Amino acid sequence: MNREWREIFQKRIEELGKSDSWQIERDDSIIANAPEHGWMEYIRNINGRFKCSKCKNMWPSKRVKVVFNMRLRTQEERGTVKVRFYKQKCRRCADPDFEEPRFRTDNIDLLLEKLMEKIRIKCYKEDCGEKGKFFHFDGKVDGPHETSHCEACLQGVCTKS
Repeated sequence: MNREWREIFQKRIEELGKSDSWQIERDDSIIANAPEHGWMEYIRNINGRFKCSKCKNMWPSKRVKVVFNMRLRTQEERGTVKVRFYKQKCRRCADPDFEEPRFRTDNIDLLLEKLMEKIRIKCYKEDCGEKGKFFHFDGKVDGPHETSHCEACLQGVCTKS
């Protein structure tokens, strides 16, 4: 996880007002819809951007799949969040690599705010109700969602497949 994600996460955790300490870490081994025993899951689409490491092509996506696994160890007063970002391939290159998504800061903040709601519900058994905030999108999507270039689709996680 980069510094921006960690800082926003810690700010949001402080806003929870709980005495438990929480950490966030990246885990590309997470399998969506199959959390390990004792872990709870939250799957979300977020708007993001990609840049091809080969041809430098850039493209926006409204369907960047993010999977969180979370666990609170009440005896230790410690919680852990693991996160996986699904990647996409460039459609211009003949042999493209899967590229990492990039996100606007305000979308990271909103995603982590929504994660905190899920932590309240799933780990602390609170009733939070539903909040209607939406992610910001930069750019214009140039064509349909391409399942052959979406890691989440290829693994059966994306709802567009």
